[in-house]
Amino acid sequence: MSGHIQALGGTEGSRAWFERARASLAGGISSSSRLTSTGPHPYPLYIESGAGTRIRDVDGNDYLDYLLSYGSAVLGHAPPDLTDALTRVLHSGTMFGTCNTPEVELAERIRDMVPCAELVRFANSGSEAVQGAVRAARGHTGLSTILKFEGHYHGWTDTLAVSNRPSAAEAGPYAAPHAVPHSPGIPSGVVDDVVVCPWNDPAALRAVLDAHRGRLAAVICEPIVANNACTMPAPGYLDLLRDECTARGIVLIFDEVCTGFRTGPGGAQTLFGVVPDIAVFSKALGGGLPIAAFAGLRQVMEPLAQGRVKHGGTYNASPLCATAALVTLGRLNRPETVEHIDATGRRIMESIRRAAHDRRVPCAVQGVGAMFQIVFTPDGVPTRQYRDLLHADQARYHAFRHALLERGVHTNAYGMACWFVAATVTEEELTATCEAVEAAFTVL
Repeated sequence: MSGHIQALGGTEGSRAWFERARASLAGGISSSSRLTSTGPHPYPLYIESGAGTRIRDVDGNDYLDYLLSYGSAVLGHAPPDLTDALTRVLHSGTMFGTCNTPEVELAERIRDMVPCAELVRFANSGSEAVQGAVRAARGHTGLSTILKFEGHYHGWTDTLAVSNRPSAAEAGPYAAPHAVPHSPGIPSGVVDDVVVCPWNDPAALRAVLDAHRGRLAAVICEPIVANNACTMPAPGYLDLLRDECTARGIVLIFDEVCTGFRTGPGGAQTLFGVVPDIAVFSKALGGGLPIAAFAGLRQVMEPLAQGRVKHGGTYNASPLCATAALVTLGRLNRPETVEHIDATGRRIMESIRRAAHDRRVPCAVQGVGAMFQIVFTPDGVPTRQYRDLLHADQARYHAFRHALLERGVHTNAYGMACWFVAATVTEEELTATCEAVEAAFTVL
């Protein structure tokens, strides 16, 4: 997988595999987010291999990958240091359901890197870790209600699968959004324990906090809203969240599943200088293997430490996954690694802005170098909260994404998600990416 990327060839192999999959997999997929399309074709790509920044599908098409398994493959695909370490574990036993030494070393490393991480617990996915963090907050406070922000995504499980992407008709009044279940099958009692608030609006936040005074166990947010097209926090907004939660005795939870370690060794809390009570990590933590963590201040995690609040999991921090995380964090703790990721992403962001300006296409490029998104807003102004996205030109985003795909650049199919940048992008690959961006804008 070397040299320049080439135009997309046929994808009949992916079509055939999807037709075969529909006979045994529900909907032909293992995750609802994989129900994507290959250009104009109504089936997803089937990827068979990857190396560094590049992936190859079953038809032999090569792509530069900016989906990166939704940010998990932060070191690129099949990095030699990671595969070597995992090979050694495969020969000695992948898991035992007991305590193991890599999990201790990993917890110590997270404690050293993350400001709020006085105590750590492991899980297998971001959704599970969010559940653990919410249970810890409820156990610490003795309260049940959680405040979340409209459009923020905290996993697919019932606990907080509320108002992720409500329609305009479902969303309700701006200042007091309805709590809308993400899917049929979520009990009303779960939804009743969730209060929804607009993002980046101090007055609305204070009003919601006042209306639920004495009832809130926690406030949870994505510091950079990866699942709301990388909407950034307004200046001072995270500080306001911290101050209000401290004054009111509410646990502040940062969902750093996407921002954690990718935006710097300490994640968003270091980037913005705001320390939550609990933070949740996954994605970049495992470098492509399934591992997650929630980490917090000792006083908040103490009921969990004492066994009064229950949390378990057979696969939590297996030697295989803990080893993968140790290797990954070892690389991400080096300044040159995160600086390369950030600089690469910022150059791609600038190439998009320049192409949009030259072609007079209004759009906002928002986020940080490590993770960003292009939003075709009517006036080219960045989004501030979820409802801004309801006015974005999603058809234009899909056309842009398909044009990139045809030119060998693989990105997220959803305009409300984001690009992720690997540590492996070379100068040649960066140039090819920027050239593909320029060509894609000629189509728009």
